Amino acid sequence: MTDKKAVRIQNSILNGAEKKALVWMAERMPGWIVSDSMTLLGIFGALMIAVGFILCGNDINWLWLSVAGFVVNWFGDSLDGTLARVRGTQRPVYGYYLDHTVDIINEAFMFIGMGLSYLMRLDVALIIFILYLCLTLNVSINAHLKSEFKLTYGKLGPTEFRLIACVILMLIIFIPSLREFELNMTLCGNELVFGPLDFAGIVVSIVLALIYINTVIKDAKGYAEADPLPKKD
Repeated sequence: MTDKKAVRIQNSILNGAEKKALVWMAERMPGWIVSDSMTLLGIFGALMIAVGFILCGNDINWLWLSVAGFVVNWFGDSLDGTLARVRGTQRPVYGYYLDHTVDIINEAFMFIGMGLSYLMRLDVALIIFILYLCLTLNVSINAHLKSEFKLTYGKLGPTEFRLIACVILMLIIFIPSLREFELNMTLCGNELVFGPLDFAGIVVSIVLALIYINTVIKDAKGYAEADPLPKKD
């Protein structure tokens, strides 16, 4: 079972303009570039993000590599499916499997890269990654059970989150006091050090957790109504 018949729910802020731009670019893409080429480019973008984060402790300007990586990742990740649709070369089963498998790989590179930098604790980065996986699993379950493929939450989708991340990284690059911020805390006898992105990461974690809990409660209620207990004879 795949989401080939699932309705894509994508009502993010930039969705309308983004769709037009992606179709415009796909129509002008050279014939030798195929959907799998764009998928590989998206993975390369995720690696750029990770490397930029890991190396920024040596020189903050390495974060520009991460900023560029978000752009490359968006370009590859967004155009692979659009290219197939424009050319009429969709492969629903293969595309569904590859797209979601690669999404997890990309996010693993990004969040682990963040966690290995001095800007964010690894445990904070992994908490965000786990919550992302929970939401991704819920989307896949709903695609199977009710043919609904939700890509946005609160008018924000992957593109908006990439844009927000780029803005935050540029603020860190240009504002020394922001990137040098550090807070030491003692929790349960353990000395904890929080870097510049940790508090943003904690806020993101709370938001993702609330979205996930609300989504699960709403979905469970809907499924309970659609699949009531059988009546006893």
